[in-house]
Amino acid sequence: MNYNFRKAELTEVPQIWTIIQQAIVRRKNDGSKQWQDGYPNEEIIKSDIKKGFAYILTGNDEIIGYAAVIFNDEPAYNAIEGSWLSNEEFIVIHRIAISDKQTGKGLAKLIMSFTEDIALKNNIFSVKVDTNFDNIAMLKTFERSGYTYCGEVMLWDGLRKAYEKKLFKV
Repeated sequence: MNYNFRKAELTEVPQIWTIIQQAIVRRKNDGSKQWQDGYPNEEIIKSDIKKGFAYILTGNDEIIGYAAVIFNDEPAYNAIEGSWLSNEEFIVIHRIAISDKQTGKGLAKLIMSFTEDIALKNNIFSVKVDTNFDNIAMLKTFERSGYTYCGEVMLWDGLRKAYEKKLFKV
């Protein structure tokens, strides 16, 4: 399949929202409490797009994944219980979601790889992420992608496990 990772457009909100809703149901079916409280929602996705954070993963021109890619902005990361690997500029990846038709193919890991490429193109050498303690699929994705567990951060809905990956120019 021919994959592409690009900024999302407002006209793509319906397809993105469908994928987010599928991910919400998967989290629930997996026994996770993450995303079971009305977040994320369509307004968050629209806001991501307006702020330039929203990216979609396409496969053969069909939208199959979503992520928010944010430069140097996650206030909760300033109060980590633990220690980051670096204190330099970073990219945060939030709200990773994959279409039900495409799960189990390593596409969350691919989104993370595409995001790392964006970081390097912007001379940023750190990517930071977090997830709920009970989101086993994402925790495994972080580990398989070479991210290091750094500690816990408190987001508005509770404690999260936080990870970082330091990047190097090739």
